[in-house]
Amino acid sequence: MGTEDDAVGTEDAGGATGTTRPPGPARPGDRRRGRLRVYLGAAPGVGKTYAMLDEGRRRRDRGVDLVVGLVETHGRQHTAALLGGMEVVPRRTVRHRGTEVTELDVDAVLARAPGVALVDELAHTNAPGSERAKRWQDVEELLRAGIDVVTTVNVQHLESLNDVVESITGVRQQETVPDQVVRHADQIELVDMSPEALRRRLAHGNVYQADTVDAALASYFRVGNLTALRELALLWTADRVEDTLETYRHQHGIRDSWPTRERIVVAVTGGPESETLVRRAARIAQRTSGTEVLALHVLRGDGLAGVAPEALAGLRTLVESLGGTWHAVLGDDVAEAVLDFARGVNATQVVLGVTRRTRLAAVLSPGIGSRVVHGSGDIDVLIVTHEGASHRRRPPPRRGALSRRRLAGGWVLAALGPGLLSLAVRAADGPGGLSLVLMLFLALTVGVALVGGLAPALAAALVGGLLSNYLFAPPVGTWTIAEPQNALAIVVLVAVAVAVSAVVDLAARRTLEAARSRAEAGALTTIAGTVLRGGDDAVPVMLEQLRESLQLRGVTLLRRDGDTWREGASAGTAGTDATAGTDAADVHTVHVSDDLALALAGPAPSPQGYRLAGAVGQHVQAALERDRLGTEARATRQERERGAMRTALLAAVSHDLRTPLASIKAGVTALRTSGEMIPPTEQAELLADVDHEADRLQLLIDNLLDMSRLDIGAVAPRRERVALDELVPRAVDAVPDGGVVIDVPETLPLVDADAGLLERALANVVENAVRYSPPGSPPTVQAQCVGPDLVVRVVDRGPGVPDDRKAQMFGAFQRLGDTPQGHGVGLGLAVARGFVEANGGTLDAEDTPGGGLTMVLTLPLPQAGEPAPDPSGATT
Repeated sequence: MGTEDDAVGTEDAGGATGTTRPPGPARPGDRRRGRLRVYLGAAPGVGKTYAMLDEGRRRRDRGVDLVVGLVETHGRQHTAALLGGMEVVPRRTVRHRGTEVTELDVDAVLARAPGVALVDELAHTNAPGSERAKRWQDVEELLRAGIDVVTTVNVQHLESLNDVVESITGVRQQETVPDQVVRHADQIELVDMSPEALRRRLAHGNVYQADTVDAALASYFRVGNLTALRELALLWTADRVEDTLETYRHQHGIRDSWPTRERIVVAVTGGPESETLVRRAARIAQRTSGTEVLALHVLRGDGLAGVAPEALAGLRTLVESLGGTWHAVLGDDVAEAVLDFARGVNATQVVLGVTRRTRLAAVLSPGIGSRVVHGSGDIDVLIVTHEGASHRRRPPPRRGALSRRRLAGGWVLAALGPGLLSLAVRAADGPGGLSLVLMLFLALTVGVALVGGLAPALAAALVGGLLSNYLFAPPVGTWTIAEPQNALAIVVLVAVAVAVSAVVDLAARRTLEAARSRAEAGALTTIAGTVLRGGDDAVPVMLEQLRESLQLRGVTLLRRDGDTWREGASAGTAGTDATAGTDAADVHTVHVSDDLALALAGPAPSPQGYRLAGAVGQHVQAALERDRLGTEARATRQERERGAMRTALLAAVSHDLRTPLASIKAGVTALRTSGEMIPPTEQAELLADVDHEADRLQLLIDNLLDMSRLDIGAVAPRRERVALDELVPRAVDAVPDGGVVIDVPETLPLVDADAGLLERALANVVENAVRYSPPGSPPTVQAQCVGPDLVVRVVDRGPGVPDDRKAQMFGAFQRLGDTPQGHGVGLGLAVARGFVEANGGTLDAEDTPGGGLTMVLTLPLPQAGEPAPDPSGATT
């Protein structure tokens, strides 16, 4: 049973390009798994379903046993025509909330056991009550049974792109499919169509019904939206092609670079030349569209020696700002690590800086650049000159790892020890000969090294060698050595003493570096935890932790404002008058970026202290950037919500408000023009209808105005002591007699609330409950004290609301399902919750036992002895 790999390109289906995953090795005894082919589209209407059906017809004509599991034609004639003559498996029917919904009948397809099944809309969510929640899970069931499946999905339904698509189109897709489900498909065909061609199809009525075309063209199907979605689909498919290529190279053991896409690896050390290399690589990448820049830093295997973390953090920020990616690998051989990484990512170029090694070092051993060039093979290597190339690298000055007290003790022991040891040996008549004397001097040198380090040990070794020669090597009392082996023994003594001293000194320095690194890592871990926890006080907390770590008097954040620096958050002693150009002797500035610096008030930090301050500065900068992005995101979300509210408001004005106005107009016109001919009973009915529609119109307008006031925060409650047994009857006054059951005891305590706002909130909640209650089962209003709160429950026996939509129904302009019996613009519950929260309470929804919905209104009771609130304020 074969599968077609040819591309699909028809008039109704856009051009299709695809990838085929190399088949993995078959395992003996494994049941054959079906193969999955996915038609991926950038937007609705590009022709995915048409391409799938066209592929199905070709397979059927070749004799393949094929059935149509489920296809949604959406009323498109050309698509429906392709179903002719194909075997269609009947769908199963699911009843949900009084509505019949048809879904894919997986059991029927399994019983039929075809070779290939066509299943449309992979991301579809099955109706509640189905065995599986998602259609992609149904498809997985068919694949496990050995049935090949051909399916369709749009790029906006991919889980990883959901938020990206929302930012482009302003519409969040509720139905998504995990990326790995599509990525693991055996074949992916991209059904492509230009935005202009898709808009023409839409305008011709080939996608949606004619009455929705204008709205679609003006919103989701704008040219910019379609172009962005098309680019997302192309890039996602290109990544899938890259994965397929990497799988093929791995299976066939191909290590050579295949330059299918330009990739530039720029190796950086973190030194001053690194920015030059990164910018040069970025300029090269700009010459060819789609070129990737990968910055690589090789970490030393010992984890001790290396560049300052703040330098790497700043370099990483630069790389990402230029559109590149940052990578760090561990390796002792830098050249091999660079080449292995370049081959692993299929790089086409490697960018290195000119070496800063001395000429002598270059003669003794080849540098990293030379080794990369010789081992690069077909990868191009670019050696870039930079300003630091003329400044040869010099070894850093040695910094003592021992305390001054230990150094002093070492020098005292080096000065006195050899002489005292010589006197002691002479007093004992030099037992054991020269060899024992040399061993004693070696032991003394090791002791000096342990106490004072390298320099005192070298001095002790030289002095010990000289004394051994003069006092103990024949002829004694002269500098001449008669026996060559004695001379060799003295030389070996000095050499071993020097080697042991160097090892001891190196171990001490490594121990100190490790302790410092551990301390810095602990401080940075604490600070990183502060950043991850977030909060408005993250920056002050980090500054306080830095102040404590370095034992400073104060730390101040400086931010550039034009040509001046302004103080921001601070920790410790306030009012340090810290500026970037201060001359104060005890204020030290650490520049984090061009626009950010830290002023450290107190003793001058050590080099490690400056490094820790720079790392903390990078965390502070990241926290500030996160706060800025969060603020912008909240502002954007609020603006989008306001836009949605304005759109819904216009829809309400054009539809919901027009209905009562039309009824009032018709009734009044009939009474004015034909009032004398209308019987009195019919006149009374007309007047009652006008009165009812006027009340309905008044309620709609009140809710619209209330929602507007809540949206701008213009509701100020006038609190006073309120009795619920008096307020609830007023709230349900508009409900006909018998329409609601009240169970509110007169013995309930008073609550502090705005009586008008609370009455309006209860009225909206009760009105909603009455609307959805079945005949003969009126809702019930109950109230009781629960701990420190007064709880009011409005219980109905209606259809209820699913858990995943309970929070949604409190949003503005929400009418779940837009049921025919619903009136208004969907503001009642949103206004009710706003008024309850303005009174310090909460309004939530929960299921009624036995079916229905219960609205729970909770208000805090006043504390014992708490004075009554002053009702002098006004309700806006």
